[in-house]
This record gives sequence, C-alpha cells and structure tokens, in this order.
Amino acid sequence: MVSLKEFFNKHEDELQKGVVHKNNLIKRNIVAYMAVNGPSTIAELTVALHISIPTMTKLLGELVDDKLVHENGKIETTGGRRPNIYGLTSSAIYFAGVNIGRDNIQFVITDIQNNIIVTSEETDFKLVDTEACLRHICESISSFIDNCGVERDRILGLGVCIAGRVNPNTGRSYKYFTGNEEALTHIIESAVGVRTLLENDTRARCYAEYNAGSPQDGQNILYLHLGRGVAIGIVMDGKLFYGKSGFAGEFGHTPFFDNEKICWCGKKGCLETEISGVAVEEKIVDQLHRGSNTILRDKFEKGEHIHVDDVISAARKDDNLSIELIEEVGEKAGKSIAFLINIFNPETVIIGGNLSQAGDYIMLPLKASTNKYSLNLVYKDTRFRLSRMGQNAGALGAAMLMRGKIIGLA
Repeated sequence: MVSLKEFFNKHEDELQKGVVHKNNLIKRNIVAYMAVNGPSTIAELTVALHISIPTMTKLLGELVDDKLVHENGKIETTGGRRPNIYGLTSSAIYFAGVNIGRDNIQFVITDIQNNIIVTSEETDFKLVDTEACLRHICESISSFIDNCGVERDRILGLGVCIAGRVNPNTGRSYKYFTGNEEALTHIIESAVGVRTLLENDTRARCYAEYNAGSPQDGQNILYLHLGRGVAIGIVMDGKLFYGKSGFAGEFGHTPFFDNEKICWCGKKGCLETEISGVAVEEKIVDQLHRGSNTILRDKFEKGEHIHVDDVISAARKDDNLSIELIEEVGEKAGKSIAFLINIFNPETVIIGGNLSQAGDYIMLPLKASTNKYSLNLVYKDTRFRLSRMGQNAGALGAAMLMRGKIIGLA
C-alpha cells in the first residue's frame, strides 16, 4: 500500500484490476465492519464477510503491518484454542468536521472510532454571502487542520455542514455562495487540500444524535433543531432521509401562521417566524420597546444585541418575560410536532439547538401541546428527549458522515 489516502480512495481503485482491487475492497470491508461492531476474531470476520479463513488471515496481517489494525490479545473460551481478537488502531486515521454557523465556526478532529480528539471554535465570525467570507472560511479550516496537532496525511476527510438547502451529492449549497459555477464542496476541497463532503447542518446534528444515542431511541427518529433557525433531521430505518435532491427537513419554512411576518425565504407566516431563536430575539426587543420589565433591560439600553442565549440565561434566573417567551415557543413547536408524529410515527423525537438549553421551560409546554394536537395512540408511542450533544454536534456529525463515506459505511 502506498498511502492511507490511496487505500481509501475509491477513485484510485477504479484504475486497479484483479486481485489487488478485490483485496483492497475486502480490507475496506474489514475496517468498516470493525468500525461498526468493534474488535473481532478471524472467525467472526470470515462469517460476516463471507471470506475464507486463509484469505482473511492474510489480509488482516497486511492491515496489521499497515498499522490500521492491531491485535488485542486472545479472548477466553470455554475450551480449545483461544482465538486472537483484532481491533482498529484509533491513531491510524482521523477525520475533520466543521460547522459553519451564523455567528461562529466550530471545528473537531475525530478518530476512526468517532472519538473527539481536538475541538476549536472561532467566535468572531459572521456568515455572509460574499466571496470574502468564503475565502475566510477556507483559510480558517486550513489553519485549523495545520495546527490541530494531527499529521495532515492522517486526516483522510473533511465534513463541512452549513445551514440552508444542501445537496451532498452535488456538493452545492443553495443558500450561501451560490454565485460560483464550481460546487462549494470543490472550492473548499481545492483550498484546504483534503477530500470534502458538504452537508446540511441539521442533518449532521441529527446523525450525531442518532449515533451517540441509546438503543431506546430506536431506528426511526425525528430531530427538531430550535436554533436561530428551525429545521428537522429524519432517520428512517437507521438511515438519514434526504428526499430527491437532499432538501428534506426544511420544516421551518412550512406556512404555519397567519401572522403576515415575512420569512427570510420570502414567504409569509413560516414556522420559523415564530419559534426560532431569531424570532425570540425580535420578540423580546419588541417587548422592551413597549416598556416590559426584564433583567435584560440594561443590556438593551446599552445598545447591545440580545441573543437567544441571553434570553435562556435570563429564564434560568426566573425572569418572567423570558420564561413566557420560551414557553410560547414550546407551545407552538409542540403543535407543529403533532403534525410530524402523526405522519411519521417515530420512536423518538429529539429537541436540539439553542432553545433546547432551556430544559423544562420549553419541554413541558412542548409535550403538553403535542399531546393536545396529536393522535393519542401516536403520542403515547413516541419518546421525547432533549439533545445530549453539546455545541460540537454539527461538526461531529459532519466528521461522522465523512468517515462513513470514506471507509464504506455510506
């Protein structure tokens, strides 16, 4: 094997023929199997992958020589010869994940087992649809990879997620940086020098939640992201649901209200105009202009921007106005979730994003409203929980998706 990148690059394999090509495919399947099932014996691998014991022994030996796999010793048995067990070498290959947010960029490096090795965040950032912003994003990603402490040659892929409509197959965003003829994936990949996958940010978070969740969550989940925008991620039978062109999940732009508020998409009454973080920010500013009492008044009078996180923090300090606004979001979000669970009948609904940090202030009215507007049998059949992921969920999910693509899980 010349290099890890060549080994995992399927385009290179198209040039190979015969035994070399076949053996590389088998070795990738071995790596993929271990990535999902953990350390394995030769017997387990031969049964799962339908490969003869001599061939499996030979190829495992090559993977050990290449330091992709290592021997974990022998396992105890009730009798007879104890078999060796093999596992992936976590330090052999890594993946980078980047979440391009509206007001920050989050970075992670993960190993082949999806463990986060390095994290970083750029907080002094504003996402705007300009060439200068795109150049800055590419430079920031390159700088992070150069200074993350992991050799560049061992970072086999980069997953990048961003808000709005994204088609991972074409590598195009249909909200940001659309003026270029070249796909956004190719622009970033050329600038950074690492194979790149572009994904929608909510789907990336949903994928991270699903993979980091418990067996109780099941194989069919809905992830509702209540950040500064609103969207859903959908997992059906253990796989992300994309729709025809990768645009599934734009739930925030359903015409849910008769409020005459114009959404950024150009239409009126979208769900996002009432239950997003941006909507909460606008509502509290409006209430402050009306003279309402809140502990955020000092911040307002100083001319400082009030972020949805400030409202959540104020609610935790028993600020009545902030609590009322969050509870209003929960009630309206619950009514919209009732439509979703009636249609999809999921095993679990996960609430994530900034507003999920409000805990019971949002979950209690949300569940009560969902119960009120959904079919009783469906509601009782659905589990609700808050996100267990931190702010790195988007970047981690993007890295996980890139890992799956490279080692053959996606």
